[in-house]
Amino acid sequence: KARDSEAVVSLNAALEMKKVGKTDKALKLFQHAFALSPKHPDILNHYGEFLEDTKKDVVKADQLYTLALTNHPEHRGALMNRQRTASIVENLDREMLRKIDDKRDALSSIPENNSALRRAKKEAYFQHIYHTVAIEGNTMTLQQTRSILETRIAVSGKSIDEHNEILGLDAAMKYINSTLLYRLRDITMGD
Repeated sequence: KARDSEAVVSLNAALEMKKVGKTDKALKLFQHAFALSPKHPDILNHYGEFLEDTKKDVVKADQLYTLALTNHPEHRGALMNRQRTASIVENLDREMLRKIDDKRDALSSIPENNSALRRAKKEAYFQHIYHTVAIEGNTMTLQQTRSILETRIAVSGKSIDEHNEILGLDAAMKYINSTLLYRLRDITMGD
């Protein structure tokens, strides 16, 4: 409860700062109030209104209104704001998906034997392996990873385990690409 009361004090201070035009201070106070009480409907609603008015961030504002309604479905301010922003966000989403579809179609129209496409796929393959093993703690650089995959020659100063992680993932990816990628039926647990 002490956190909620401090959050409300921060909210009121943020609203005051917004009123006098100190948007940077207001933003910090809204963030502080949100951190203290991330489910308080008034904080979520006013923070959303602030982001919508000053930052023109309708998507984030809509998320905050939705979160306020998730916790308090009867909150009038959040309900009115959510009704207003829902169609705007839906249109933004639809436009983004249309752009993604256009890019997918442009990529699909490139012939498979195009040398630039083959180079891009090869580079993406190296980066995929590099980032996947790096997440697991592998200390090889992208250049070292590429060198191991292209030449199969060990990099001095690196452990056998790190080499084996890269080569093992390469073998797994080649297996998937050669056996499962272009099948017409669904992939099952047995595969």
